[in-house]
Amino acid sequence: MPDALTTDPGRIACLFSTSGHSGVDRLAQHLLPALAARGYRVDLLRVRRHGPDLSAAAATTPRLDIIDLGSRHTYACVPGIVRYLRRARPGVMLSDKDRVNRTALAARALAGVTTRLFLRSGTTLSVDLASRSPVQRRLQRWSVGRLYRHAAGVLVPSRGAAADLTAFAGLAPGLVQVVPTPVVPDALFDDPPAAPAHPWFHDPDAPLILGVGELSRRKDFATLLRGFARLRAHRPCRLMILGEGGERQALLAEAAALGVADDVALPGFAPKPYAELAHADLFALTSRWEGMPLVLVEALALGTPVVATDCPSGPRELLANGPPDALVPVGDAPALAKALAALLDAPPAAAALRQAARPYAIAAATTAYLAAMGLPATAPTARGPNG
Repeated sequence: MPDALTTDPGRIACLFSTSGHSGVDRLAQHLLPALAARGYRVDLLRVRRHGPDLSAAAATTPRLDIIDLGSRHTYACVPGIVRYLRRARPGVMLSDKDRVNRTALAARALAGVTTRLFLRSGTTLSVDLASRSPVQRRLQRWSVGRLYRHAAGVLVPSRGAAADLTAFAGLAPGLVQVVPTPVVPDALFDDPPAAPAHPWFHDPDAPLILGVGELSRRKDFATLLRGFARLRAHRPCRLMILGEGGERQALLAEAAALGVADDVALPGFAPKPYAELAHADLFALTSRWEGMPLVLVEALALGTPVVATDCPSGPRELLANGPPDALVPVGDAPALAKALAALLDAPPAAAALRQAARPYAIAAATTAYLAAMGLPATAPTARGPNG
């Protein structure tokens, strides 16, 4: 019988509770199978009726298991996590998003195990909380500042998000690590998918501009529509926005009011929009804030020219070596229209765009995640309970 301090260095637990189509879902869908392929035993601790859904991957990936925690509410899963930690004693547990992170901290403390806990924060926290009440902001700031220091590390996807987190919550800079998100399948760099069937991808006389993301205030597709309308007034072009969300009807109404409804399409959510990104003439990101916009990374990996708002955080880091026209102020439709026109007239070389996305290839980013968690690139010989 192993003693109470023994953990299994070859086992990684991952605690997520997601909508099913968020950036965290994409992180999990890529990272967890890649960790298992490196020889680690990977347990996805699943809040019932929440994502990510890795059932298909678990069926075909040895050493990747899904563990139902017995509740559909995150906080109510604490007893299930405690039982799991005492039984399996993983060397490391990774969690993501503040509520889940607090749950992981509580469960690890109650379990009395020495599992090293790494918390992930995927957004620019102070901006994300700006629309909440002063009381909510203070509570979250206190929570992050007081509780996260008990983790072995806090992982963020960009330097901007790291600087924001340390300044906002008072965390020690050494606790916060910038780790690229594993978002791009390695083969995608060299083998782009065939063009979608939609006729707008096959019309050389009308360049297609693509936006991707939740139809929400944060993504600010209203500014994209206004910038597109200015561009459309001077040249033939079309705009397609992939995504669903509460602002769908408002965006359709805005397109009609701007007189561009016939050249705008909102076909809905696409779980893997690689083909659309690869064959659009230009990708536009108009977010008000991010942590690191994964779809921008995907567009770059596919060699598609991009225009992005200089929002906190991520685009400036990604596009540091790109054309100066690629970054525009947040909410500035005239500047956006000017940048769209400039890049349609003189698109940068695809090879340079792909190079900016290389750190986010699944293999490279998986190695970076393991290093950030103090683990070797391939699993050590398992020891401890249930080896």
